[in-house]
Amino acid sequence: MGDLTRHKESSSEDKKVPKSEFELQFHWYFFSFFIMYFGSFVIPGLIFISFLLWFYVPYFLEINSFLDLFFSIDSLISSLILPIIIIGCYLLHLFLLGIITRQLWKITTNISPEKEGIIPRNVPSKTLNYYTIRSFIVKYPKNCFIKGPFPWLLKWFYNTVGSNKIGKGTTIEEQFGADKFVEIGENSYIGVNSGFSSHSLEGEFGNLSYFKIKLGDNVTTGGINCIAPGAEIGDNAYLLPLASATKHSKLKGDNYYFGVPLRKIFKRKISKYLDITPEDIQRDKDLRESKQKSLVKPNAEE
Repeated sequence: MGDLTRHKESSSEDKKVPKSEFELQFHWYFFSFFIMYFGSFVIPGLIFISFLLWFYVPYFLEINSFLDLFFSIDSLISSLILPIIIIGCYLLHLFLLGIITRQLWKITTNISPEKEGIIPRNVPSKTLNYYTIRSFIVKYPKNCFIKGPFPWLLKWFYNTVGSNKIGKGTTIEEQFGADKFVEIGENSYIGVNSGFSSHSLEGEFGNLSYFKIKLGDNVTTGGINCIAPGAEIGDNAYLLPLASATKHSKLKGDNYYFGVPLRKIFKRKISKYLDITPEDIQRDKDLRESKQKSLVKPNAEE
């Protein structure tokens, strides 16, 4: 009887809570993808087709003599310029893709600015709708940059769009996630397959935790590192491979970290992890001392 009463009370409470699925907004997804894809290809495509029709085809493909390919100035110029035109059109495509994504991003943030907090997914809201739109907008251009022949331009894309803030001298390898609400300082290295997720779902249809990830200067992630929402890592921190930070972790830096959740690793554990013997450490110490003496000696003679 008590179980039945509790079941009735819980069912009545559930009825009081408004529950509905969030709006998928497919029309905005298709519209934004159409603008980004075709808008970034129109001008480069026209330049490339114009070059083919006016220069490459008549001066290279339609010549009558095979020897003219090597002795005709027009044929040589058209063949040598072709790779430059291809690379230039591709770079122009990436530039236009970044500019268009930036404008779309600004429109969404002007309507509903990015902010940290818990976003309910069972109640329709402007914050949730524009969060999903921004998540969709940034995916295609991010993959175009990071999987293309010029992956180092990904930093320019993030800083131009404003989805992330990346400092000078920072290197970002191929990664998953990490496309928004991430701040990385200067001279940091983000290893291969590092996943920075500024959002997490609490259950299959639970709330959405959305908090900024912050990394300081000279931070290194060795590879396959996962950083959860709200994590903050101080300057001069080194994350060994597979080390991961849970939500809202705060690390001071100036140390090596390993495991899940992240914790400091001392010299003895580092030696064991890297399979380094005490003899190797002493040899390294002797080399450093001898190198230091060789640098000081010339200065002393002067």
